[in-house]
Amino acid sequence: MPVKMNQSVVLLLLFLGLMLVCVSEASVHEYKGDKFVSKGNAFVVHAGSEGIYSSFSDAHVNETAANNGDSYIRFEKITFRRSIDNSNFSSGLIQALVFEVEDRETIGGSAYGGQRAVCCTADLSKLGVCTQGEVIHRPSTKDPSWPQVFGIKFEVDEVEATLPSNSIQITKTGMYNLYFIHCDLNLKDLVVEGKSIWKNPTGYLPGRMAPLMNFYGFMSLAFVILGLFWFSQYARFWREVLHLQNCITLVITLGMFEMALWYFEYAEFNETGVRPMGITAWAVTFGTVKRTVARVIILMVAMGYGVVRPTLGGLTSKVIMLGGTFFLASEVLELVENVGAVSDLSGKARLFLVLPVAILDAFFILWIFTSLSSTLNKLQARRMMTKLDIYRKFTNALAVAVIVSVGWICYELYFKSNDIYNEKWQNAWIIPAFWQILSFSLLCVICALWAPSQNSMRYAYSEDVNEEFDKDETSLTLIKPSPMASKDVRSVPEPRPVQSNNGALNGDLEEDKRE
Repeated sequence: MPVKMNQSVVLLLLFLGLMLVCVSEASVHEYKGDKFVSKGNAFVVHAGSEGIYSSFSDAHVNETAANNGDSYIRFEKITFRRSIDNSNFSSGLIQALVFEVEDRETIGGSAYGGQRAVCCTADLSKLGVCTQGEVIHRPSTKDPSWPQVFGIKFEVDEVEATLPSNSIQITKTGMYNLYFIHCDLNLKDLVVEGKSIWKNPTGYLPGRMAPLMNFYGFMSLAFVILGLFWFSQYARFWREVLHLQNCITLVITLGMFEMALWYFEYAEFNETGVRPMGITAWAVTFGTVKRTVARVIILMVAMGYGVVRPTLGGLTSKVIMLGGTFFLASEVLELVENVGAVSDLSGKARLFLVLPVAILDAFFILWIFTSLSSTLNKLQARRMMTKLDIYRKFTNALAVAVIVSVGWICYELYFKSNDIYNEKWQNAWIIPAFWQILSFSLLCVICALWAPSQNSMRYAYSEDVNEEFDKDETSLTLIKPSPMASKDVRSVPEPRPVQSNNGALNGDLEEDKRE
């Protein structure tokens, strides 16, 4: 076959596009003097890449609504500008190229196995397969009307050329790419202005993000249900509430605000096509504060704060420093990824932001499990079996969460390494959704273990060295003496001595539970 498809050059174009789509999350793509970049023998501007679902069969029922079932890519006031000094000649075509990622091999080619190119060369033109100075493309085997290619040229003395307003109907679900390309060496200073609007059947949310709006709606409901349970218990046993339970209340409250803000942020984005930066910034901040507080609380519990030690002592400043550093690193990462124009963020720049968060998370995990091991040993040595039992359950839940997290990270790496062209974009929303579900599940476990009750104080730290124990079938378990003066407390007539850790002999005491 005389024409070999230009896969290498297309790969370069797609790589640039995929790098941008990872951080560009606006269905209204604006171009503000974007310059063309040299790629092979072509000059290119990557103008957008998004997953779009096909139009519903009953589209156009209500054309004024964002969720009217219509899918399209619309061009509005796309204007190309060149300098006055270079306006004394008529130019070649400046073309807009729209193609679905499965049709990437229809772009570019080479003559007789020679140098591959995006723009048609003199040799290829002689073969009659393309027109010299234009983008090489051939019809898709699935739909001959694709890829969509149209363009405009400069006449003598023109410094502006505007594409006619055009709307491309999307009738097939897929990942679509838009490039502005020209092949004229005399247009090196060319820039593009204007905007393109990408719409899905249910609104302006990019296809890979559309399912997340419903997801955050369900998560908001889940947090409300958890909050109702927790706050009802909190109100019933408010006299027995521990400091730890106050911290859990804070995490639940932050989670409720975070999920609600994300839902409203996605709903506004879906309606207008532009991210509401104010709501996005608040959602990011609430989420970052929640994650930071949750990690600090888990670390404090692992250290035995309020259970086997009244304070953290000299470790307080270190815990605060670690929490503050994690908050700053996470906040910067989330803001850069979700707020503002970040389409110029390179892979190395993103790695620079992700790496500190990953290192701090690993440090949290290491410190938590080291502290848990020490706390479990202390509880075992002091024979505080009630507290030991709850700490063992807590440790098991954390271990399962860490193992599942590591497994999911491996799957995430596999998913991304096998999805070079973003063809699995319809399932991409599952990755961020999983982390929300995992953290919520762990929060539910913690709420179940430390829910406010009439026995909450039995888990609190006791300043009395002579901690009291309650016999069960095989061991002794701690019972906190009642603070109520009206209750009778009497000793067993003939107590059996028990050897404590520090060598002191303490008698078993029984608490009379009569009202």
